Amino acid sequence: MKKNHVLLCICLATVLLFSTGHCRTLDEIRQEGVLRHLGVPYANFVTGQGDGLSVELIRRFADSLGVRYEFVSTSWSNVISDLTGQQVKPDGDQAIVGAVVPVRGDLIANGLTVLPWRQQVLDFSDPIFPTQVWLVAGANSALQPIKPQNEGGDIAATRRLLAGVNLLGKQNTCLDPALYPFARDNFRTVYFGGNLNELFPAVLQGEADCTLLDVPDALVAISRWPGQVKILGPLSQQQNMAVGFRKDNPQLCQAFNDFYAELRRSGVYRELVRKYYPAVFDYYPDFF
Repeated sequence: MKKNHVLLCICLATVLLFSTGHCRTLDEIRQEGVLRHLGVPYANFVTGQGDGLSVELIRRFADSLGVRYEFVSTSWSNVISDLTGQQVKPDGDQAIVGAVVPVRGDLIANGLTVLPWRQQVLDFSDPIFPTQVWLVAGANSALQPIKPQNEGGDIAATRRLLAGVNLLGKQNTCLDPALYPFARDNFRTVYFGGNLNELFPAVLQGEADCTLLDVPDALVAISRWPGQVKILGPLSQQQNMAVGFRKDNPQLCQAFNDFYAELRRSGVYRELVRKYYPAVFDYYPDFF
């Protein structure tokens, strides 16, 4: 009976290990010959058509490691859990860690903004893209863009535009109004059930007065709906996007940073950015 109990425990442990996946080291990734890229279709980072800035970047990284590239599609609510193997959700600037879940990938790359709660559960690469949260409305909105002055003054002026409006946001992303001090202002939050690429079209369809967009998505909106986008002003300081790694895998993060530094030195990264975000150089020339 005791022997059967031990065997049962071993079997259960084996099933649990298999079901939750395996957090692979850099050496194991090389030995197994595949790098799993967790991504959410978003803006021009992951288009959903097999390309995008993040897709091309991680394909090149996989090549530099001598392994096969594999894309693993996920969602904003699950992407961090799919990497860390534990359910994670934000509570302001804090990360709440929950149940064990399967590990599905080795890194996250899809325009992931570096936020305090995410830094508690992830290591981030060197910054790969500049961003900022902007307040955006349709061109026919009565709201008028602020007059630029300085970052602090611009944010304060933009916050004043929020009084009495319906603001469209997205939970579990950097576009959740609850993450920012302006959440205390006098406006009504409308949480959107679709994906981030659909936020601005939802405003055009009258679901809210305005929405939060970060720089990459705003640039895509300007290109996709010319003459219909009104950038009202910033609601955050400048932020950075980066590739996310598990905290127990510093070797993989360092390997990426070394690869990325060379890609920047060679000018190849600049050309990749130009392919997917040609207008970003007008807004953030110093970053590149």
